[in-house]
Amino acid sequence: MTAFFAGLDWASQSHAVCIIDDHGNVRERVDIAPSAAGLTQLQRSLVRDERPPIAIERPSGIVVDTLLDAGFTVIPIHPNAVKATRPRYRSLLASFWPGAAEVFADVDSPIALAFVERYPTPESAHRLGPKRMAAFCAQHAYSGRRSAQDLLARLQQAPAGVCAEMEMEAKGELARSLARALSQLVEQIRLLSSRIEHHVESLDDGRIVMRFPRAGRICAAQILAELGSVRERFANEARLAAEAGIGPVTYPSGKSRTVTFRCACNHRLRAALTCLADNSRHASAWAAHVYNRARARGCDHPHAVRVLARAWVRVIWRAWTDRKPYDPTRHGAPQLLAKSAGG
Repeated sequence: MTAFFAGLDWASQSHAVCIIDDHGNVRERVDIAPSAAGLTQLQRSLVRDERPPIAIERPSGIVVDTLLDAGFTVIPIHPNAVKATRPRYRSLLASFWPGAAEVFADVDSPIALAFVERYPTPESAHRLGPKRMAAFCAQHAYSGRRSAQDLLARLQQAPAGVCAEMEMEAKGELARSLARALSQLVEQIRLLSSRIEHHVESLDDGRIVMRFPRAGRICAAQILAELGSVRERFANEARLAAEAGIGPVTYPSGKSRTVTFRCACNHRLRAALTCLADNSRHASAWAAHVYNRARARGCDHPHAVRVLARAWVRVIWRAWTDRKPYDPTRHGAPQLLAKSAGG
């Protein structure tokens, strides 16, 4: 018999409801009004789908009271619970099955999650050999550079968990459940990322930012989302740098001045610009030169990346303001660097 589960995203204008089966397939999506008629519509949908338990981020309120009075099972879930799933999953694996967290590069990649679903405990992977590992990788279209032998070596060289048999089984089932939940989230993130990539390259501003070395589509979309389309917001590149928090801030006091890291800023914009800067040093000789000079002065890696991001902001602001894609041949600093290296 198929089991169903429901989730409700509470809002002031409308409540979004999604009902899925035990395989994560969507059975029904509906938006209901925050009114008596809307709550009646919600109850009809839930009754039609065999009265599934419903998750909601609010533990109280008229919606929760109405559902409880009607005999439904309501499960309040804090909004940060999903955000904490990945670190909790990694911590769980480290407590009894460290090898499963180390065999693939990313613990929440689709193939790593599929591995834990198939082999939730060390005992279940006891007979896993090169042939079976190779078949598993082929089944899940593994695109890494490591052979089946290398992956097995990483699995076997990881520390062994110390758990009693019953505890091991219980943790294995919990890890498998978390892996299934994360698989659904990872798939939805992949679909959203694909849509973002498609849309950003169709925008004029998207094509401007994507021309920077290794900007990528997702990083470009993040930058554009924070910049907006109103050029007048940033009268000059210094204002953009201040908004992004990639330039230091000076605090004068009497005869002394203190230069420190800028905390008050747009943190999302800073993350996107520093991501672009860090990537660019692998594709631009000029960017690598700026980064290496900062490291030579004693800057640690995050500081050196911010120094490079500050240098890029001058160019990004000019390209964005002029509505012209980045052209390396018109960027003076790289040309001077190339001439000095050549002569």
